[in-house]
Amino acid sequence: MKTVVYAETAMKQMLKLPVDVRRRLVAKLEEYALTGRGDVKKLKGREGARLRVGDYRIIFAETAHAIEVFEAGHRRNIYG
Repeated sequence: MKTVVYAETAMKQMLKLPVDVRRRLVAKLEEYALTGRGDVKKLKGREGARLRVGDYRIIFAETAHAIEVFEAGHRRNIYG
């Protein structure tokens, strides 16, 4: 399993989300870190990838041993 590390910005964004949404995002991120399965696509025009969880997105970069989360939020707010 890869270690999940949150940037300060991502942590603030996660804390603003409703508790049930936050739990879903963390669960999907942990599942991806463990198995490598999830709705993930590389981003165009910027470094990293996104994990889709319903209408919410997690923007992250992946190394051999860790997943660094940069942003998390609703899809209408995350790409701007």
